[in-house]
Amino acid sequence: MAEIAMMKTQAETALADLFARSKSLLPGDARSREDAFHRFAVKGLPHRRVEEWKYTDLRALMREVAPLAAKPDAAAIEAALAVESVFAAAEPATIAFVNGHLAKADAMPDGVAAVSLAQALAEGHPLLSKLGAVSDAEGNAAYALNAAFMTDGVVLHVTKRVEGRVALRFVTTGASAVSTATRVLVVVEEDAAISLLETHESANGLAHQPNDVVEFVVGDRAEVAHVRLNAESDAALALSTVTAHLGAQAAFGSRNIVAGSGLSRHQVWMTFAGADTKGAVRGATMLGGSQHADTTLVVNHLATGCESRELFKTAIDGRATGVFQGRINVAPQAQKTDGKMMSAAVLLSEEGTMMNKPELEIFADDVQCAHGATCGELDDDLLFYLMARGLPRPEAEALLIESFLGEAVEEDLDDAIVGEALMGIVEAWLKKRG
Repeated sequence: MAEIAMMKTQAETALADLFARSKSLLPGDARSREDAFHRFAVKGLPHRRVEEWKYTDLRALMREVAPLAAKPDAAAIEAALAVESVFAAAEPATIAFVNGHLAKADAMPDGVAAVSLAQALAEGHPLLSKLGAVSDAEGNAAYALNAAFMTDGVVLHVTKRVEGRVALRFVTTGASAVSTATRVLVVVEEDAAISLLETHESANGLAHQPNDVVEFVVGDRAEVAHVRLNAESDAALALSTVTAHLGAQAAFGSRNIVAGSGLSRHQVWMTFAGADTKGAVRGATMLGGSQHADTTLVVNHLATGCESRELFKTAIDGRATGVFQGRINVAPQAQKTDGKMMSAAVLLSEEGTMMNKPELEIFADDVQCAHGATCGELDDDLLFYLMARGLPRPEAEALLIESFLGEAVEEDLDDAIVGEALMGIVEAWLKKRG
């Protein structure tokens, strides 16, 4: 019987044409790019019949493909970076990208070496062997497209405990919508530590299409604190992926704050490859209008005695849609695993929607694992209590929402300056909500 092939959409055809025109102009090994695009092309854009994309039908939602962004000139870079970063008060050493291309690089603190990805790909940097350390992500459509189109980014090599913070700032600008594909590789050696702040911004209301990947390879006893902010334009279609391959007795924390994008999907793969490691992934999402935000998480426990914590909070207003899909996998050898995952959403309007799908897949018998999901409205009793003490209803609601989101924003965040900046984003969203 002849195999039935699905007809290509306009966006899939445009992606194939864009890759054919661009692949010879992109840095690095063309064969590896072709292999990555082939992995995407075999299945095409994911749709609702693909289980892990069930609630975010990219085949239906992605109608057009924006051209790859060209490298901006000096005037465009200066204008794009003129606005102060949300983390400026933290005084980080900053590496900035404008339209997906390296635009500015401060001197890195002692213990951090930075090489642009474009240079690393052109020269065959030895650390590039660490790319794809979490192989489970390879078959993912967004990850494969990033691997096919990645233009620039940075390779960070952390060799000791780093004082201060390092920031990665990504700004998209211009007169028309563009697509970008950045890749960041962070290799943290044994006993080293780093605090990494990542921001994604665009403010001109255009339908930009960023697709970024950050990969962490964390050595034994190393520590990573990672904070990521999505502040893209409300018209943007933003895809993002974080992978983390964790050694023994390490500590890893990643926190994603969504305050922008019309359509966003944030994916996390966290793999415990070494024993007695702690990993935490948190997120706070603030949605209004017709926004759609998807957080998809896969945690793989492959070693004994590891602890994972996942906490996600979503506030939904207007006709917005929130999605959380989380899965904890515990391998037979991963005894003494302690894993807990929670998603909670508050609906601030009758038209808002939340999709929750937490899962556990356990093949070991000596574990403590739990998951949960809640979805509801603001507590009427608490609202009445606050209003009875003189607070107008909008202020009372804002106080409850801020408290609700604050747990995911500030829990176990040992950096008061960064915490204050993040809560400022929550307050700005509440003020915009009115």
